[in-house]
Parts: sequence; structure tokens; C-alpha cells
Amino acid sequence: MASRVGTVDTSARVDDSVVTAAAQRLTAAAATRQPCAPLRELIGPDDVETAYRIQERFNAARVADGVTVVGRKIGATSEAVQQQLGVGQPDFGVLFSDMAFHDGDQIPIDRLLQPKAEAEVAFFLADDLAEGPLDIEQCRAAVGTATAALEIVDSRIRNWDISFADTVADNASSGVYVLGTQRLTLAEFEPVEVVMSMSIDGEVVSTGTGAACLGDPLNALSWLARKAREFGDPLRKGQVILSGALGPMRPLHPGATVSATIDGVGTVSASFSTTPEVPHE
Repeated sequence: MASRVGTVDTSARVDDSVVTAAAQRLTAAAATRQPCAPLRELIGPDDVETAYRIQERFNAARVADGVTVVGRKIGATSEAVQQQLGVGQPDFGVLFSDMAFHDGDQIPIDRLLQPKAEAEVAFFLADDLAEGPLDIEQCRAAVGTATAALEIVDSRIRNWDISFADTVADNASSGVYVLGTQRLTLAEFEPVEVVMSMSIDGEVVSTGTGAACLGDPLNALSWLARKAREFGDPLRKGQVILSGALGPMRPLHPGATVSATIDGVGTVSASFSTTPEVPHE
């Protein structure tokens, strides 16, 4: 899939030099592992169109380095997470091939800047979501299987001092993600009915339900499908889609082990060490 994330009305857009400067700020922060100043110094805090242009430029640099797009993530779907971030609507970002980890993997925490964990449902698309109404019924039919997932969100913005435009530009505050091993069809469970519990080092730190994710994780998938088509890059067969958090996100520390149970879907876990990265496919 191309790196293109969206299109905007060019008649009143922010100058391209500003977009370039903002994307370069994010790229430098990622490369040096040193968080940067907020992008709202360069664009308006609610300038969503420009923020997605920056995201596209930021992500294009990743693709140029050789990673591939494998899916999408939906951000800020839970009211609890919206309150934590100080935003009032969902956003979306791109999942790259080097972001994926398996259940039980050891992940080097030094590849992340300011990581926080959240538990989600991951959908695997068996059909494109490019035409038609893209409603819940169509999205349900397009899902092949689903599994429990951890998303480790991250921010290139210093101290998570973000506006909505900041998190959109920063690829929806993406980090890495971890997929569970159990794969179920939607005939085997109902996403809206799941109950989630996430623990760090054995202590429960976050709980939630499928209903906390825009009322239903399938609502979130439908929202993303429509947005992706609107931005000119529809969801495609074979992609993995992270639904968005089912409960509050929690910060991680070196040596932490995070695990989540999503009743009816399965479990997933990972640990975060200062040792070199364990190879994974």
C-alpha cells in the first residue's frame, strides 16, 4: 500500500514548508529518542487537516527507510483515554511492519520514548472495506478473525504535552503492538460484550468493556473505514486493525510485564527490557 494517508483542500492549507518542518521535528525525535516540543507551535492545536498532512510526510519517511504498511490503528476511542489526552474525538494512524510483536515477546524499551499500554481488540480483514455504506454490518462481514491485543502508544512530543493536532501528526501517538495467539471469528464472540482487564507486574491497572470503544469496537472500525476512504486510502484485505482502547492507558517502566485478558477473546502479554531486541517475524 502506498504511504499516502490523505488529501486536503489545497485552497486554504498551511504552507508546505511548515508541514515539512513539523515532520522533520518528529523524525528527529524518533531517530534520537529525544522527545520534541509540541507541534502546535507550528500549526493550530485543532488544525486536523494540516496534522494529517504532517502524519503523511512523517510516515513517508518510514516507508522510505524500508518498512511496509500492514494496517491501521484507531486512537482515542475510549472516553477514559480522551480525558487522559485532553481530546474529544478519535483519530487514526498507520501500523508498520516493524511495529508488530507476538504474545510473550520481550520488547526493548529503549526503542520507545514515553510508552503507555492499552488493551484492544485486533481485527484481521478478510475483505476490502472500500465500497458501499461501510456500516457495522459490512464491517462485521469483512472481518475474518480477531484477537486480543496490546497497543503500546508512544509520543514524540515531550511529556505527552499534546493537542489533538499533535497526536494526529505523530501517527496517532503510535509505538508498537502485540497480538495474541487465539484467533476467533465474530460468530464466536460479540465485540461490544467483551470485558477487559490489564495488569502491569501482576497488578490490575486498567479495566473496561467493548462498549467503551465508541460504543462498540465495530463502530470504531466503521468510523475508520469511512475516514480511510474519505482520505483516499481505503482499508484492504489482509490488514490488521487495532480497535482502540477498551479502558485507560497506563505508563510502562523498564522491566515491566504487561498482560491483558479480554473475556471471550483471549489473553496477550509482553515484557519490556533494556536488553537487545528479540528477533520476531
